[in-house]
Amino acid sequence: MNQYKLPSQEKKPEYVRKNFDGIARAYDRFNDWNSFFLHRIWKDWVVKEAKKEVPHATSALDLCCGTGDITYRLSLDSHLKTVVGLDFSEQMLSYAFPKVEGKTQVKLIVGDAMDLKQFPEGSFDIVTMGFGLRNVSDLKKCLFEIKRVLKKDGVYVNLDVGRVRPKFLKFFADFYFFKIVPLFGYLLYGKQNEMFDYLPHSSKVYPDQESLSLILKEVGFSDVRFQNFVFGNAVAHIAKRGK
Repeated sequence: MNQYKLPSQEKKPEYVRKNFDGIARAYDRFNDWNSFFLHRIWKDWVVKEAKKEVPHATSALDLCCGTGDITYRLSLDSHLKTVVGLDFSEQMLSYAFPKVEGKTQVKLIVGDAMDLKQFPEGSFDIVTMGFGLRNVSDLKKCLFEIKRVLKKDGVYVNLDVGRVRPKFLKFFADFYFFKIVPLFGYLLYGKQNEMFDYLPHSSKVYPDQESLSLILKEVGFSDVRFQNFVFGNAVAHIAKRGK
């Protein structure tokens, strides 16, 4: 592994925003390549599970929405009268707008997932997040904000990287994530963008499946559980706001 160093917590927000702006133009293609198109299935699962948890939901917030994959999937549900996609990368959002064009119930806005003051407490039945939580500089602060904007019995579904448990598979998973995935990025963008070093290294300081479950409970979520995909390469956490 190379000598890449993650940005400090203070510098992380601007670092992530700048670098995501830089990879926005081919981000969807990068996700297809590095996940062998599986990310599409995982995102379908996120929306399906959220709706199963809150079948009468009428409002949803997709945080760190990026190019709008999950936002778009939420917009397909006719019962959701309000769908908000929020991201702090304007370039990422520029690629989300075409996906939801003509869908009047969808609003895409620039914003910070750790500071959702534009939304009153209890604004949404559903909050989703796809591969964004490990990019925030204060994970607990972000989770407290998510819980605040959820309605009573609302659900939060978070999709992100996980830990591969079988040791014989972990070696191959790490090799793929640290060596092969960056190659896809370099093929698409060249080596000038550090994001393809950041992405695998950020996974090392992100909580594993069980640790994130404990953090969600500490913040005050209930009925916390998780679903592994591909032996834990990706994982979805499901949590309810409760009372």
